[in-house]
Amino acid sequence: MKVNYPEIGATRHGPMPAGYRHLHRQAIVDAPLSYAAEVLLTWALHERCGLRPKATGPRATPGVEVILHFAWLRVPCQVVWAESTPERTGFAYGSLDGHPECGEASFVLEPLGPSRTRFTVRSFSKPGIWASRLAAPVARRLQSRATDRFTTELRDACARRSP
Repeated sequence: MKVNYPEIGATRHGPMPAGYRHLHRQAIVDAPLSYAAEVLLTWALHERCGLRPKATGPRATPGVEVILHFAWLRVPCQVVWAESTPERTGFAYGSLDGHPECGEASFVLEPLGPSRTRFTVRSFSKPGIWASRLAAPVARRLQSRATDRFTTELRDACARRSP
């Protein structure tokens, strides 16, 4: 792994590491797990959020690197874990050198029945470059907005059933 923080995989289970800002959002999606998983794992959700992902693989699997482009920002990440079971599907990516933040974000789906799925986004981060330290309040607001957008866009994609 080339990520630039030591707590690799901390978003998967258990408590989040100290010394970072933590975000946690959940949404209920009206779609089967299999459909929501396809939107999530193929980078379609990130595309819907306007992040223009350029990944080294078509699906989020461990080791895949993805550069998210948004406006003038270039945000390099690497998938650090992924799972796909009937009870839980998702992945997390961690920051690589050059990312404005240092930390990890996970995107997890869990079925609530045959046609409803819970979507959870968890992250921990701290400024990774001087500009994000200098603009910490703005960076936190942008990060919160992006996290909210992930939940909204997945809900909308599943409601329309078009990845």
